[in-house]
Order: sequence, then structure tokens, then C-alpha cells
Amino acid sequence: MAGTARDPQLPTHWFNILHDRPQYVASALSRTQLAGAAESAKIPGHSIQLQQPFSLARQSLNTADRFIPIPDEILDRYAQYRPTPLRRAVHLEERLGVNARIYYKYEGANLVGSHKLNTALAQVYYYSRAGVKHMVTGTGAGQWGTALAYACQIMGLECTIFWVRSTLRQKPVRGDLMRLFGAVVHESPSDLTEVGRKAFKEDPTGIGTLAVATGEGLAFAAENRDARFAIESGENSVLLHQTVIGQEAISQLDQLGDFPDCVIACMGAGSNFGGVTLPLLGAATDRGTSIRLIAVESAACPQLPRGRYRYDLSDALGTTPITKVYSLGSTYVPPPVYAGGLRHHSAGPLCSAMYADGSLEAMAIDQNTSFRAGLLFCETEGILPAPEAAHAVAGMIDVVSRHPRDEAPLVVLVNISGHGLLDLGAYQRFAAGEIESVTVDEASLSKSLGALEDFNQRIAQPAEAT
Repeated sequence: MAGTARDPQLPTHWFNILHDRPQYVASALSRTQLAGAAESAKIPGHSIQLQQPFSLARQSLNTADRFIPIPDEILDRYAQYRPTPLRRAVHLEERLGVNARIYYKYEGANLVGSHKLNTALAQVYYYSRAGVKHMVTGTGAGQWGTALAYACQIMGLECTIFWVRSTLRQKPVRGDLMRLFGAVVHESPSDLTEVGRKAFKEDPTGIGTLAVATGEGLAFAAENRDARFAIESGENSVLLHQTVIGQEAISQLDQLGDFPDCVIACMGAGSNFGGVTLPLLGAATDRGTSIRLIAVESAACPQLPRGRYRYDLSDALGTTPITKVYSLGSTYVPPPVYAGGLRHHSAGPLCSAMYADGSLEAMAIDQNTSFRAGLLFCETEGILPAPEAAHAVAGMIDVVSRHPRDEAPLVVLVNISGHGLLDLGAYQRFAAGEIESVTVDEASLSKSLGALEDFNQRIAQPAEAT
């Protein structure tokens, strides 16, 4: 496949924000601290072998290089669907009657339908070079599972996916797509792992969470010698791979003679948000201008507005690194909203550090408001956004609607991270008035935040003593 024609706007390097802001690396405990804290606090699972190849681990810790070359093999795959379109939403502007220029970047035109393919191709490439034969993961909305399944198929690896049960049953066609790409798909919680069986015991309804699906994937990978676990979002290396989005946007906006005052994207653990915002943050710094970065979360799982900045686990097994994040607690069970990609209990460490130092803002949108915004975007711009991306559209509408008419037009860029063509059932139910607005499960949140504080007390003394 070498020699595939590449568009000049396709980035040849990933943008590394850690070069500009090396302090963001420090949001994770060192491996020495982690080992001491985990052993003393009796955290299960930390004896499991390292899942990432060193090539990816180095990307997550690299503060020396502002730009990291993209291997030719990955670029050839990117060239099949990148650069993705950037358009001005003229008809939406007219409908809203706002004093703003609204641009959108559309990531839904590839085979799997979302931005997740950007890191799936990169991760499978690095894992395959490390000799891994079988990839395992947990997925929330299913976009990541679909992307990993496809990347594994074209690079000759086996793929096993643990998919959050509530979302799997909402979007069965996406499961068909994963299986079409050769993946084995399991509902999570499942009875295949101790993590799944424990989740069923604690909650017989078993709607599932991404923390449990991730824990099941890690447990399954640990029991299979040739398998390794692939991380969906939040990890620094994953955000790095997604920066092709923002770099393309800069080039495309430069051609139009514009630059955004504000960039808006939905926030799960941060890959979509980081992918579009981090290069623009770097560009704004270079140009000596200010820029607002706004993360839009689900009102059912508002990690930044309602979470606490604490050390926490990312999965139910407790095998992922203990990182300092804005978290609702790893035991929080969000209501089963249709935006399954926004149901993770915590933001990733890099985006959490950005929120802590004021580099980004956050808002929470309920699912009915997001569906309404998604349908309006479809009517005016001819693209039906995924429920997660519809949250970003709703947040953008709120921002531009508040901008004064007597000031200069507000220039806004919103990232449409995926299409909603596999979510038609949800949109139809909303249009029929069959979907209720869902907010935080206060009882589950109170219990989970209590457990989060207890966890931090357990690890504090061992971490300090190491």
C-alpha cells in the first residue's frame, strides 16, 4: 500500500502538547509510587503485566518533541479518509440568527463513522510491531470497538470486545459491524470474567459501565498470553493520535482567512476533545492570541462540573495506572443515556489537568436538549451527528446565542466526532416524545464520591512514604 496519494493538508506529524506543557505529565503517580500504593492499599489486579508496548508508553511521557512523526504505514491508512471536511454552517447561522461564524469539522465520513479510527490504526500498528496477535478492549458507545475491529482486520490481528450492555442493546447494528470486521463481541457485564460476575452480583440489572467493560477486557487479556488491551480514550498517546483533527482544522481555516475564538467538543475521557483543541491551543499560543476551549459533557455524567480532582482508577479491575483526574468515582453508575461515549466516570488525566489550571471550560447538557440540537443540525447542514456530538452542537448553540450582537462576530469551531446513522432509533424515539430527560443519579453519585475519598485516603500514606 506504500505510495498511496496523500492530500497536502494531511498532517505528517502528531502535535504533542506535553512539549509546551510538561507539567501535564505529572498528573499520574510514578510507577514506583503506583506499585507501593497499590500493594499497601491492596488494590486488585496490579500484578498484571504491562499492556502497552513501550513505543506507546513513550508517546504518553514525551516532553522533548513538539511534533512526533507519523509512520508511513499509518499515513497511508489515514490518506484513505483524511483530511476530513471543515465547513461553515451558514444555514445554521441563519436559522439561529446569531452574531457568529460557525465552523464544523466532520469526523464521521470514514467506514467506522467516527474519529476513533485515528488512534485505532495507530495503536494496532504499534501493537503488531511488538508481536501482539490479539487485541482486547472495552467500549462504551461502540464507536471505539468498531474502529479497533476494523484496524485489527486490515492488520491481521484477532479482536475481542466487551461492550457496555445498555448501549449494545440500544445500537445492535453497530455490533453487527464489529462482527463483520471479524471481532468477537461480548455484552458487559458478562459471566466470562470475575469483574463481570462481581458487577452482576452488586447490580442484578446489569446495565453496565465503561469501567466494568474496561475491567473485563483487562482481565480477559491477562488470561490470554498473546493478547493485550487497547485503550479507548484518555491516555496521552491516544490524544496525541487524534491531533490530526486540530492540525487539519488550522490549515483549513487558514485557507479561509479565519481562526476561532472558541473551540467546542464533547467530552468523554478526552480523545475527541483533545484531538481538535490541543493543536489550536498551541497555534493560539504561537500567534499570541487567546482561545476558549469548551468541553460539553452529559448531564447524566458531568465529570468536570460535579467531579472531584482526585487520584482514581479507570477500570473496575484496578489495573490501569492510578491517575489524578476529575472523577465521579469509579463505582458511579450513570443512567443509560443514548450518548454511551459520555458515560465514563472520569475525564482523562491531561484534560483534567487542563480544567484544573483553567485552560478549558466545561458545561453539561441533558440528552433531550442534545437530540433537539442534533435534529436542527441535520435539518440545516445535512449531517446527523451522533448523540455524543449532538451534545457539542447543543453546547455551541448555547455559546453563540449568548454572544452580544454589538460586538465582533464570534468565530466558533465545533467538532462533529461521528455520524448518527446508527442512532436513528434514538432520534425517532425522541421525535415521538418517548425519551425523557436524564440527569445525575444522585444516590449513586453520593456513594461513589464517598468511595473515591476513601480510596484516596488508602493510597495517600503509601504514596508519600515511597
